[in-house]
Amino acid sequence: MRLFNTLTRSEEPFAPGVRPHDPDVHVRADRLRARAHRQLPHFICVDVLRRTLKYLLGYDVRQVMNFTDVDDRTIHGAQKAGKDLRAYTDQYIAMFREDARLLGLEQVEESPRATDQANITAMADLIRALEKNGHTYKSDGSIYFKISTLPEYGKLAHLDHDGMKPGARVDSDTYAKEDARDFVLWKREAGRATWHDVDPPGRPGWHLECSAMALRLLGEPPIDIHAGGVDLIFPHHENEIAQSEGATGRPFSRFWMHVEYLIVDEQKMSKSLGNTYTIPDVVAKGFRPSAVRLLLLSAHYRKQLNFTWTAWPRTRSRCGG
Repeated sequence: MRLFNTLTRSEEPFAPGVRPHDPDVHVRADRLRARAHRQLPHFICVDVLRRTLKYLLGYDVRQVMNFTDVDDRTIHGAQKAGKDLRAYTDQYIAMFREDARLLGLEQVEESPRATDQANITAMADLIRALEKNGHTYKSDGSIYFKISTLPEYGKLAHLDHDGMKPGARVDSDTYAKEDARDFVLWKREAGRATWHDVDPPGRPGWHLECSAMALRLLGEPPIDIHAGGVDLIFPHHENEIAQSEGATGRPFSRFWMHVEYLIVDEQKMSKSLGNTYTIPDVVAKGFRPSAVRLLLLSAHYRKQLNFTWTAWPRTRSRCGG
């Protein structure tokens, strides 16, 4: 089997690394963000990859699909709803699990949440390793990763180091794609989403969460495959590499697989445009979830798929709907 590796921008033959019959796959299953609806092809394509590795090639796959259930948006949403953060995110995780079931996604081996105490502990340990290796600094009560300390920063997204803005930093969990700046590892927080595992007390930055969960559950790096949507290449996956390799001194992942996201009527899916559709929305129009899966697999995973309701009659008839 050959996979296109985003890191090298080339197709390469795939075989598991250190463990001969145990490929490790890591994917972020965050449905708590608005963009997750655009990443439905991502989940389905990774499911096809998983089944290929497991049933056609005979490997024992160990897959981690993690939920980053604490960030600026979830904290704000929980406060607005008057709910505890964990209770607030429970409802969205339940929705994701139901969508996954309807779409026929095979259950993975591990589906941790960032707010699990074992993962908060792993994040604190990762920060301490980065501090020891000289990759961090503190400012205004938060801890940042200093990208100038890692010469290879930007290798996944092929960033231009000369164009980066030295000394600037990004606090927010959402920021522009062109930003290439120091990013927050641990944010000062005084509200209910506060942990004392790191001094000063606060909560993890959303990049840190994924690195810590992958390393804790998949063991010594490198893992075999890290998958996700193309809109996560930068800054999220680039920052995952920085954190993981800055802490361990070893490559984080051997292969990076990125799936194009879904657009609707030639436009980016957005709540403000009113063009976000959920699986229940599609089912309510009389279509089977299996038809959604078939439609999303009708395009190559590295090609953008345009969703339109006019595409459904042909797909529906092929499914016998």
